[in-house]
Amino acid sequence: MLQFILTGYIENALSQAEYDKLEDGTFSGRIPSCKGVIAFGNTLRECEDELRSTLEDWVLVGLKLGHPIPVLSGYDLNKEPINESLAAL
Repeated sequence: MLQFILTGYIENALSQAEYDKLEDGTFSGRIPSCKGVIAFGNTLRECEDELRSTLEDWVLVGLKLGHPIPVLSGYDLNKEPINESLAAL
C-alpha cells in the first residue's frame, strides 16, 4: 500500500488531538505533542477543521525554517528525502 508521509503524519497527529468545550459554548482543540498547535471554533467540527489547517501550516512553516518536528509513531519529517532515479521505478 502506498504511504504518503505528510498525510500519515497529519492523520496521526490529529488522532492525538484533545478538545474542550469552553464556557461560552465554543470549542478549543490542541495537539499536545505539537507545541503551539491550538485552534478554536464555534462547533466541534469547525474546531477540528481549524486544527487540521493550523497543524498543516505549523508543519510546513517548521520544515521551511528548519525547526525540529516531533516524531510521531514512526513518522519522522526531519529526515532528508531520498531521491531515487526514475529508472529505479
